[in-house]
Amino acid sequence: MTASRVPPSRPKKALTVAALRSALANAEDLCRREGTKLTPGRRRVLEILTEEGRPLGAYDMIEKIAAATGKHPAPISVYRALDFLLESGLVHRLASRNAFLACPHGHRHEEPVVFLICETCGSVSEATSKPLHREIAALGIESGFAPHNQILEITGLCRSCGNKGAQA
Repeated sequence: MTASRVPPSRPKKALTVAALRSALANAEDLCRREGTKLTPGRRRVLEILTEEGRPLGAYDMIEKIAAATGKHPAPISVYRALDFLLESGLVHRLASRNAFLACPHGHRHEEPVVFLICETCGSVSEATSKPLHREIAALGIESGFAPHNQILEITGLCRSCGNKGAQA
């Protein structure tokens, strides 16, 4: 299983301009290939999620957009942008948190994704696994089921919080 850690909160200064440019370039390339558009609203939502580096709810994004532009966007416009970004595989939705998280990994849409969510600090690690992918595919074939979305959320303690608990 491969994993990448997404910290619960990261100052914007920690995010390099290059990382943001890379995420946006990836999104624009994907849109070009798919014949879709990265509209200004979609771009803004993706920028916010990428800059934050942590899961955010739609209304959190509305407040961040309002702080940046001075205007509160309609919730439906933010949800439409999120729907597009979800379908494109550029963001993920954490159902247990009703929050969204940018996905810089570029894995295929049909790959299963496992989110390891720390109950103490809120950090989220995203992981994929080829053996898990094979097992889920086999389960689908055996039952005649074609999965469209393969996201698992596992809560527990991250290494850092687990170490703090062991030291106490």
